[in-house]
Amino acid sequence: MATSSAGSSGPAAPLADEQIARILREARRIAVIGLGDKPERPAYRVAWYLQRAGYDIAPVHPEVTETLGVPVFRSLAEAHAAAPVHIVDVFRRSDAVDALVPECVAIDPLLVWLQVGVTSDVARSALGAAGIPFVQDRCLAVAHAQLVGR
Repeated sequence: MATSSAGSSGPAAPLADEQIARILREARRIAVIGLGDKPERPAYRVAWYLQRAGYDIAPVHPEVTETLGVPVFRSLAEAHAAAPVHIVDVFRRSDAVDALVPECVAIDPLLVWLQVGVTSDVARSALGAAGIPFVQDRCLAVAHAQLVGR
């Protein structure tokens, strides 16, 4: 179930599809945490789709130097320093998400998105308290295709 948080510190209510569509139309740059250089991986396929849909992709990975024709950043802060990040799309295990929260709060994106199978109650609460909209356990590429189209 996709959940979101927008300005509350308690349990997040689902972010309405209209709100997601508005953010997706407004956003221009998406940092993809965990995007490597393996085309068979979900992060690569989703980022490839989003790149073709017109977004500037900012891959974040500790070991890869280039993917999808663009340089890879070592951290979210480094990606944001190069150009503002509007959406943070996370392809990490659920137990690794909480460590990303301080960087997400520091850059104040329009939206933090956890892909299918990735959830974090800590991130939901912390990002909600910071007023940052949040979606978890949902595919960004699928949502984009359904709500905005190519």
